[in-house]
Order: sequence, then structure tokens, then C-alpha cells
Amino acid sequence: MSDWSFITTHGLVLATVAKYPRSTAREIGDTVGVTERTAHKLILDLEEAGYITKTKVGRRNKYTIHPDMPLADETSDAAVGELLVMLGWKRRRRQPSKT
Repeated sequence: MSDWSFITTHGLVLATVAKYPRSTAREIGDTVGVTERTAHKLILDLEEAGYITKTKVGRRNKYTIHPDMPLADETSDAAVGELLVMLGWKRRRRQPSKT
């Protein structure tokens, strides 16, 4: 029997980035079970689709999730943040700005 999953590799990368926003592509790939090169491509796909933003912090990247983006799925009107919460993501609340 072949291995399969309900969640695509894009979804697994997104969940990993949500849980570990300062991970390297190699660490993300190792977590998901894909090569570093594939992880880079999946991260780029997610970034181009608007699900994440990559910010350079020193020599590393920090990823920000955009939880209000709709899922790329015609059968649901759910947002990506709702899926991530089901996968164990704890949404961080932004601190109110001091004025």
C-alpha cells in the first residue's frame, strides 16, 4: 500500500512554517520529508500565492503567516488560519501599538 496523506506537501510546509517561523528551508524539508530544494519551491509557491511573507533577519529568514487568506479550495470558504488551528497552530496575538 502506498503512503498518502490528507494534507498536501504545500499544507505541510505551511503548517511547519506556522509552528516554526524561523526555520530554514532545510529544517522545513526535513520536517515535511522533502528535499531542501523542494522545500524552497514550496515556500516560494506559498509566498507567491500570498499565504506567507518572508523577511530577512540577519542571515536567516522569518516567515509570517497570513491567516485570513482563503484556502485554495473551491469546496470551502474557510481561511488558512482555521486549517492551521486544526493542525495545532496557536495564533499569536499582536500587541496593541502604544500611541
